[in-house]
Amino acid sequence: MSERPVNTGDPLPRNVASQIAHRDVETLTRPPLIQAIEIASVLLFLGGESYLAYRLWPYLGQTSWFVVAAAALTAYVFADFISGFFHWMADTWGSVETPFAGKLFVRPFREHHVDQKAITRHGFVEVNGGNCAISLVPLLSTHMFAIETGDVTQTLGAFFFGTFLFWIFLTNQFHSWAHQDVRPRIVTWLQKMHVILPPEHHQVHHAAPYMKYYCITNGWLNEPLHRLRFFRALERIISATTGMIPRKDDIGEKAAVAIAEADARTLSPAAKEQPVRTR
Repeated sequence: MSERPVNTGDPLPRNVASQIAHRDVETLTRPPLIQAIEIASVLLFLGGESYLAYRLWPYLGQTSWFVVAAAALTAYVFADFISGFFHWMADTWGSVETPFAGKLFVRPFREHHVDQKAITRHGFVEVNGGNCAISLVPLLSTHMFAIETGDVTQTLGAFFFGTFLFWIFLTNQFHSWAHQDVRPRIVTWLQKMHVILPPEHHQVHHAAPYMKYYCITNGWLNEPLHRLRFFRALERIISATTGMIPRKDDIGEKAAVAIAEADARTLSPAAKEQPVRTR
């Protein structure tokens, strides 16, 4: 198990750093079945997106290009939020041992906290396969829009969700580039302009115990969501209703409990002497 310094900018117990226990990297291997699922998912997703673009193209000209551009930008912001939400979910809840989802979705996040550079050594399919897999059902639903009727609402609806899914597809590639030491010049320029996720911005998340800046498409929503304590509020609600401890599988039970107890004390002085129940 490895230890990492704590530097989240939040009031946390001083002894948390010594209690953090990551999973051994040897337990985070990628099974052959998951590799096959990722390959199939990439092929199906790219085929589905291409066919959607083919269906949309003749009808997009029927509306203002300003509206089309606004829809694409809104989809980009929405993708950043959804990337943060699912990143938070995978970092905070569940386990690598969870059937199917554990190996396909949770495992990459556990590995990433143990070895940040691992994502830069992965191929295109491993980096993007999980996002493609989770996008297949929404993509199929997007094809249900009646585009060929020429209805502008139907066309824009399909365009918005198709574009949103395309940004989700690119999200983990942007994430990988944020960890690479050598990048194409255009990528470096886009990062400097904060059009896509910048490396220095994303490093805020990688201060253990990984409790903020979850959005990884472009990172635009990270600071607003952190100031609103959006994800911390969700954690309190889930813990209060289920008894589950946030990040227990990621940083170990001792550190997770210490953080949960400290978080509870900041919310209510009455919780000062109340130990967090583990499950």
